[in-house]
Amino acid sequence: MAGSQHYRASTQLGVSKQQAFAYHERPGALQRLTPPWESVSVEKGSAGLDVGSRVVLKMRLLGVPLRWVAEHTLYDPPNRFDDTQRSGPFASWSHSHQFDADGGNDSKSVLTDSIHYRLPGGQLGRWFGGGFALKKIESMFAYRHRITRDDLELFSAYSSEAMRVAISGSHGLVGSQLLGLLSLFGHETQRIVRSSPSEDRIAAWQSDQQASRLNGVDAVVHLAGASIASRRWSDVVKREIRESRVLKTRQLCESLARLPKKPRVLVCASATGVYGDRQDQVLDEHSAHGEGFLADVADQWERACRPAVDAGIRVVHARFGLILSRQGGALAKMLLPAKLAGGSLGSGHQWWSWIAMDDVLGGIYHAIQTDSLSGPVNFVSPTPVQNRDFAKVLGSVMHRPALLPAPAFGLRIALGEMADALLLASTRVVPVKLQQSGYRFRFNDLAETLRYSLGKDRLKSSPA
Repeated sequence: MAGSQHYRASTQLGVSKQQAFAYHERPGALQRLTPPWESVSVEKGSAGLDVGSRVVLKMRLLGVPLRWVAEHTLYDPPNRFDDTQRSGPFASWSHSHQFDADGGNDSKSVLTDSIHYRLPGGQLGRWFGGGFALKKIESMFAYRHRITRDDLELFSAYSSEAMRVAISGSHGLVGSQLLGLLSLFGHETQRIVRSSPSEDRIAAWQSDQQASRLNGVDAVVHLAGASIASRRWSDVVKREIRESRVLKTRQLCESLARLPKKPRVLVCASATGVYGDRQDQVLDEHSAHGEGFLADVADQWERACRPAVDAGIRVVHARFGLILSRQGGALAKMLLPAKLAGGSLGSGHQWWSWIAMDDVLGGIYHAIQTDSLSGPVNFVSPTPVQNRDFAKVLGSVMHRPALLPAPAFGLRIALGEMADALLLASTRVVPVKLQQSGYRFRFNDLAETLRYSLGKDRLKSSPA
């Protein structure tokens, strides 16, 4: 076709083509494979990949809202499926997803994405938009192939027996993505909510009758709690933070303890803030608790799980470090200062223990599946960095210098007590129990993590 451009990329997968095809076919696959830096959401998804089924995406292109309607035009499991744009940003778009056995090894496969597309505006469109479009495509498929490969490696490392998992905080940054990943792996999920119960929503704190609906679940993941960074800390806000964690966790654990058929495991969120400000000291799960508001809250939070422990439920306290995600949390707030050449916070010597979002999800899945894992578990990468180095790496990834430090006194004026607890405290934490129990981190390198999270990687087209 005149003016048509072609993109083709292949990636080796550590699972059979049947498993790889099934991953793409399950509900939630498209959401999982959509890069977090793109302004794209699924307005209407199809129930499968059958010929004639359609997907409608809402998106923005250079700030202009539009819809992309794609129709599946070929369905040949487990070998291939195709989709074609019926309306959207391109003059034409045809996308083939091909799955082949990797040589003579049927237990491994190769995923190949092939796209034929034309830009609007003819030759003028190619001159002015060709480079932009190709950059977008290379960035998107670098992300999609990496996350597909890593997800399937995680799935194949554990039992594939379907589980029933209940999740609180399922609309939050971690919970929403965990819900999608578990569903994508073929597990049944239910949300634990405070009110408005429904078939897939259990209002566990509303009544004993609602809490009894947790009977028979295989695992509970408790992530709910008031945000610690959305408002300046007043006595009222601090009380809300404490009660949302300590009281609600204790109530939930008491309900779980009364169930005739208890869950095998409870993974309950906690935080590396339990260690307090410890300067250069290397901290593992056996290190003593620290001092301060966050340390006290985290300590009480973990103690609130005691009714579940006493009832024989395996409890994992997931001590989250700084979670890096383009979709929210600390990283999303750092991007504007980084674009403006922002540098270190305070002295910059304080240690930040970070973890990629995909390793948060993978670590939780590992904790659910690993019977030997219990008690406090540090959810951090094996490579903590000092804040000044974090700022330099982020600036480098974004092609900006990290020149302008934020003085500690200014942060304290702006944020009060929260500045010392969240930004200036030093916690050099390592994930001893995750590593000793066999978890394989997707991301150990900060620069690699940020490039992946912010869409800076490129997957170049390969010859046919």
